[in-house]
Amino acid sequence: MNPIDRQKQAAGAAAAQEIQDGMIVGLGTGSTAAHFVTSLARRAGAEKLGLRCVATSRTTADLAVRLGLTVVALDDVREIDITVDGADEIGPGLRLIKGGGAALLREKLVWESSRRCIVIADAAKVVGTLGAFPLPVEVVAFGHAATARRIGEAVRGLGLSVDPRLRMRDGSPVQTDSGQVIYDLACGELPEPSALARALKLITGVIDHGLFLGLADEALIGGVNGISRLAR
Repeated sequence: MNPIDRQKQAAGAAAAQEIQDGMIVGLGTGSTAAHFVTSLARRAGAEKLGLRCVATSRTTADLAVRLGLTVVALDDVREIDITVDGADEIGPGLRLIKGGGAALLREKLVWESSRRCIVIADAAKVVGTLGAFPLPVEVVAFGHAATARRIGEAVRGLGLSVDPRLRMRDGSPVQTDSGQVIYDLACGELPEPSALARALKLITGVIDHGLFLGLADEALIGGVNGISRLAR
């Protein structure tokens, strides 16, 4: 295992210790979240924890079930006690960019249904200014190119010189679990992420974006010297 993966694993294991018997737990998507799911399943089995889990993607749900965790639908719970998920970037104030795994809509729905949200990551994900990682935007597949043009106009209106790029894999557009597409905005830096978040939400055809602002309560960061904890 390389050093970055060890940091991710350590962060996931630390987050698994935050879970208590009887909790409803939101499970994130991505490589770091997978380490959390693995650690949680191991602990739940050893300590006979009675947990119900809400997964943010089919991939995570499949992993959780395979490891023996109970997965339920978001509609089957009133509230999630705690959600643990990774991030592509963690900026000041625990403002995040997420969506590299194309699960941003379901992730945000789960996060916003949670009493407490913990973001886990390796140390390289912590940045001074958001934006080096391209911002994912989930767009309705119907007429997505027209929506992308409106996104470009809105972004340029904020002084950001970037053209939306359709995310592709093996020659075809990447599809989310909901059957929609992803456009990535390589902004370089986002000095005012709140303004961009508001502008994107006003565009018909945009389902949601990967800016998670004011949602993370704390972060567990794996580093060369162990785990550090960041608060909002």
